[in-house]
Amino acid sequence: MNQDSHSSPVQSERWVGRATVVEVAGDIDLHRSSQFQQSLLDVVDRNPERIVVDLGGVGYMDSSGVASLVKLLSRTRKTGVGLRLVGLTRRVQSVFEITRLNTVFEICQTEEEALA
Repeated sequence: MNQDSHSSPVQSERWVGRATVVEVAGDIDLHRSSQFQQSLLDVVDRNPERIVVDLGGVGYMDSSGVASLVKLLSRTRKTGVGLRLVGLTRRVQSVFEITRLNTVFEICQTEEEALA
């Protein structure tokens, strides 16, 4: 693994109107998922109307990374925050299809679509 296993996969956060776009990069596995999850839950605490998680920079995600997103989805539903995923690579998309989570999450092709 070429990235620091303790660095957060969340590369940046930016506000677009009342939405927060979170850009994620690197592999999300057991070593990085707890920090990934905490970073995402911290975004919910800032009270955006919608969170867009851009996974375009994620080459690999294991079940712990998926679990982090499920926890985020649960929290956003409780707090009334919209959640959309965007930029899934083919490999990450297949994880969502295998687990059928592609029917649970709102997955968009582009950031513009996710923000609309």
